[in-house]
Amino acid sequence: MKTQQHNKQANRTQEIIYFAGGCLWGVQEFMKHLPGIFTTEAGRANGLTDSTDSSYDGYAECVKVTFYPSAVNLDELIGYFFEIIDPYSVNKQGEDIGKKYRTGIYSQHSGHLNTAIEYIARHDNADKMVVEVLPLLNYVKSDEEHQERLTRFPNDYCHIPKQILHKYK
Repeated sequence: MKTQQHNKQANRTQEIIYFAGGCLWGVQEFMKHLPGIFTTEAGRANGLTDSTDSSYDGYAECVKVTFYPSAVNLDELIGYFFEIIDPYSVNKQGEDIGKKYRTGIYSQHSGHLNTAIEYIARHDNADKMVVEVLPLLNYVKSDEEHQERLTRFPNDYCHIPKQILHKYK
C-alpha cells in the first residue's frame, strides 16, 4: 500500500521553497513531518560566496523544502513556518544569535515570494516583522552531519519547544 501511495505522489507536481528560522536542525525536524512535504534538506542560503567551506559569509541557515502544492498550499506552509519562529527578532531565534540565524523565506519563483509578502501583510504589526522575503541567490547543502540531526540526536539543543517541534509527527 505504501508503494502505491508513493507512486501516486511521484506523479504529482512538486515545488521548492527555502525557510530560514534559526538553527536548521529544528526547522528541518519540524518541516519534514508536515502534510504535503516530499523532502527536506539542511543548507544555507543567500551568502556572499560560492561555498561555506571557510565561513558562513552572509549565509542564512535554512531548510530546502520540496512539497506537493496539491496537498499543502504555500500559504498554509508559511503558516506552519510562522509557528516555529519569532518574526520580530533580528538575527536571533532562541539562544541562536547571529546573522546566520536570521529568519527568511527564499525562492526562485516570484509567486512564492508574493504569497509570503501577502501572508506577512495580513498580520498585525506586519511592519515590525523582520522576516526576509527574497529571491534565492544561492544555496549550499549542509554536510551530512547536519542532515536530519534531531532525528539522530533527539536531545541536542533546539530553539523550538518539543511540544511544537513534534506537533505534526
